[in-house]
Order: sequence, then C-alpha cells, then structure tokens
Amino acid sequence: MALLQVNYYSQTLGMDRVMNVILPELSDHNPSWTAADLQDIPVLYLLHGMSGDQAVWTRRTSIERLVRQTPVAIVMPSTDLAWYTNTQYGMNYFDALIDELPQKIATLFPQISKKRDKNFIAGLSMGGYGAFKMAFSSQQFSYAASLSGALIGDPNFPGRDAWQNDAYWQGIFGNLTKFSGSDNDIITLAQQQSFRKQQLPKLYAWIGEQDFLFENNQHTISQIKALGYDVTFETSPGEHDWYYWDKKIERILEWLPINYKKEKRLS
Repeated sequence: MALLQVNYYSQTLGMDRVMNVILPELSDHNPSWTAADLQDIPVLYLLHGMSGDQAVWTRRTSIERLVRQTPVAIVMPSTDLAWYTNTQYGMNYFDALIDELPQKIATLFPQISKKRDKNFIAGLSMGGYGAFKMAFSSQQFSYAASLSGALIGDPNFPGRDAWQNDAYWQGIFGNLTKFSGSDNDIITLAQQQSFRKQQLPKLYAWIGEQDFLFENNQHTISQIKALGYDVTFETSPGEHDWYYWDKKIERILEWLPINYKKEKRLS
C-alpha cells in the first residue's frame, strides 16, 4: 500500500487543499495480486471529526495497516470546521467534497472506481454527520457509515453549546430556528431521498453507550429505519474517543462489500 499526501487546488473553495490517500499497489506484501486487481478499485471516503484533519485517521487509528491486504483505496479529505456544509460565510465545503473531490480523484487516480456500488463513505462524530449527509444528498455512495456520529436533525443537538458558541453555528448553518427541515437536517435529507424513490444507501452506525450522543443516535436511527433504509445499528460500552473508533473502523471494513482480508492473528 502507498500512503500519499496530495496537495491540490480547489476551484470551488478558491484555495489550496490537502487530502491523504491510501492506495493499493503491487508489492511483495501481496504477491497474489495482479494488475487486474488494481483496476476499478473500490474506494472508501473517510471523514474526520471536529478538531481533526485529513491526517488524523492515519495518526490515531490502524487504518493503513488494516487494509494492507485488501485492494481498496481510502481517501481522507478535510472540511476544516465547516461540518461538510456550504457555509453562510461563502465557503462551499459541501460542493467541494461531493462534486469537485470525486472529479479530482478520477483525474489523479483513474484506477479508482467511479461506480456507485464501489463508492463508500464513513466518518466519526462530525464526519458521521458528513457521511450520512453526503449519502442522502446524492446517488454517489452505495454504503455509508457513522461512528459516534453527530446525526443532527434539531437545532438543539447535544454538545452544541460545549463545542462552539451560537455565532459559530450560525456561520455554518445560518438561522438555527430554521435548521429543522433545511438541507443540513439529516432526517429531512433522508426523507427526500426516500420519497424520490431513489436507490437508498445501506447504512451502518455505532455509538458508545456512555457517549453524550447516544440518545441522539437512537432517536435519529429509528427515524431513518422507519423510512425504509437498510440500517445496521450497533451499540456497546464506549465513549466519544479514538480508542473505540480505532476498534470500530475494522467493523466497518468487515461490513463493506470489499472482500476485506484480515491480517493473521494468534489471539
């Protein structure tokens, strides 16, 4: 596997950006792979949470090691603190990630698949929100996963005041009294996709039972299930912490249709 830092210019944002990419390659680690195995490669877009960036998944989890025997690409972009959203202050992070980034990937890495059934997205906390939002807002992803996701469909979502003040949230989402029913409301987006009779992504969500977002996830996931989505929802003891996300990212790899090959383990 190759780990690449890709510096590129975003026309949408009008600024230089960075993404990290884990890319399968022919090597002695996988002598059975052929050139054909590395064409039309499945891809997982992996999104960070608040305070993170494009490097945080490789710094704090085992993702690079976990996929070294599986021909899958991992694309890790950054949204800064913009919640995968077209902000009120004119920075269109959502457009940059849902439209522009896949075009960049197609140009720079033509071996990565453009097919919906081989495009997946996952994230933690703010990135869990981003993963579901992008999956509900497009027909680009066939699978979407959330770990400890801030699955917000209400302006009074848990942690709002602790994370940032109202001026920050209004800069991201606008008037918070109009959040429900907007293009930033997870439930509204899920309803719109379902009502349009579009292909629905398969969903996975995990939340720790001691996480401050636990009740938020229970409530939101039950609403999404009621709309007809195929949702795998799991809970277990855990907090809002990298210790658990490091363990659960492998659960996502097992859940995805990528023929995930585990490393040899004696225990």
